[in-house]
Amino acid sequence: MKIVLIGYMGSGKSTIGKLLAKELKCRFLDLDDVLENNLGTSISELFKTKGEVFFRNKEHHFLNELLTEDSNFILSTGGGTPCYSGNMDSMLQYADAVFYLKVSIPGLIERLIPEKEHRPLIKDIANEDLPEFIGKHLFERNNFYLKANHIVECDNKSPQHIADEIIGLLG
Repeated sequence: MKIVLIGYMGSGKSTIGKLLAKELKCRFLDLDDVLENNLGTSISELFKTKGEVFFRNKEHHFLNELLTEDSNFILSTGGGTPCYSGNMDSMLQYADAVFYLKVSIPGLIERLIPEKEHRPLIKDIANEDLPEFIGKHLFERNNFYLKANHIVECDNKSPQHIADEIIGLLG
């Protein structure tokens, strides 16, 4: 079974993916980790030295490589992954299920402010400007996110509750 988790940064894709992998007894993969391991450098370094177009091309390549391999896994994607290069169509075609982990703007802000220093995209944005920044991104990405097979509302739920909800949706 191939399960893909999508959603904005801070939505819990990695945390919930690891819980699902443990409960479903399969591999957990983080697409960013796959890229870093295969390319031998960090995502932020890739963006700095090669640019976003290079990064998105490599992201598309490794995503499709994973989706077409014959193995079971839970895959956490980057927040922007579904929005480029037909990636969302590939996920819907090759994965058994794509779950959008939906978190409100206030919920995302609450989760992201404590970890801003580790998030290059928002590191230099003032806290009071985060709602507008995140809102703009969500508006741009929503059409892609909403194509997921399942939309899981994540506000005010524990990671375990969300993982259990996803397992329930899998049948």
